[in-house]
Amino acid sequence: MAHTTLVAPGVTATRLPLLDVLRGAAILGTLMTNVWIFTSPGSEWSVAQGGLHVPDPLADPSAATAAEALFRFLADGKFLSLLTVLFGVGLAIQYDSAARRGERWPGRYPRRAAFLFLEGTFHFVLLFAWDVLMGYAVTALLTAWLLARSERVRRVVMWVAGGLHLTLIGLVTLGGLLTADPGPQAPDPEAVRLYAHGGWAEQIGFRLDHALALRVEPVFTFGLLVFLFLLGVRLYRAGAFGPTAAGRRIRVRLAAWGLGLGLPLGAAAALGGDDFFLLGRYVLAPLIALGYAGLIGWALDRGAVPGARALASVGRTALSCYVGQNLLCVLLCYGIGLGLAERMAGSGPWWVMGLWAAVSLTLVAASGLWLRRFDRGPLEALQHRVLRPRR
Repeated sequence: MAHTTLVAPGVTATRLPLLDVLRGAAILGTLMTNVWIFTSPGSEWSVAQGGLHVPDPLADPSAATAAEALFRFLADGKFLSLLTVLFGVGLAIQYDSAARRGERWPGRYPRRAAFLFLEGTFHFVLLFAWDVLMGYAVTALLTAWLLARSERVRRVVMWVAGGLHLTLIGLVTLGGLLTADPGPQAPDPEAVRLYAHGGWAEQIGFRLDHALALRVEPVFTFGLLVFLFLLGVRLYRAGAFGPTAAGRRIRVRLAAWGLGLGLPLGAAAALGGDDFFLLGRYVLAPLIALGYAGLIGWALDRGAVPGARALASVGRTALSCYVGQNLLCVLLCYGIGLGLAERMAGSGPWWVMGLWAAVSLTLVAASGLWLRRFDRGPLEALQHRVLRPRR
């Protein structure tokens, strides 16, 4: 295998503050989608059954319906795509760091990916079925290998992966349009009982019994993961996150194209109903995510942004906050904790959005206090301790 020690032009060892803010926004934004899973009857299993339907503001123009539809539209798939791009950026930073030290690549990185996969496995089994860490670990192994290849090879793989993903989504969407709509499905009564009254061990057993169905998303979207990882590498090497004139121009273009094109198309897909759900979440959402990144970067370029420091603290402890937010939602929503999902069922969407705000503020406060004393989040520190080289 070929190895390289070349650092991308213009890349330095200086920490890029924008990346911390974007990671923080991605973590809290991902919760904007996941909070509806925790608060719905049947929880994780409802997603696998396609039971998490977004209300139609055209059919019901009430304030509650409009607020829920807008809240979910702004988040669904967008912040997950942003997090995926940023993971590719982080991988490129690790590559360049190894290159500056004169180390071979991928060197010890497969151990890091294996540890991330192990973390994701524990997260999936013990807490949350729709974990992203396992898929990221597998994609990172491929991307790490590609970083030691030529730019031409990476470009070909990136566009082939993107093309295959678009083809898959197009075929599935077309199939849905040609198939009669069965209408809304009622949640599985056994799943509803499990998450409302079942024990923790019973929930673990359920995830293990249905692991293939609950792990289908990273397999289905593997082409998109590869594309977004490599896109993150390209953006980083182009200086999109740096404090340079070129970086500012890239951020303006990302905001203009991502939001100017993505938001109208995404809104049309959302209003089109469930038949266009996959198109909205897995094709248009990544485009809007790039617009979010450009908009946040543009705002920071123009001066201080309220809440930027809070988002940065979440971003510096991203892994811990990602797992922590899911742990808090489990304890608040499921029957093994406060059981709010059953207690508040049928009371409208406002409490769900309030729950997201409360958990987000908790993460902001906790990460800020933690970083006053420690350099890394708790899970980040564990990862560093396990993976650091032994003499």
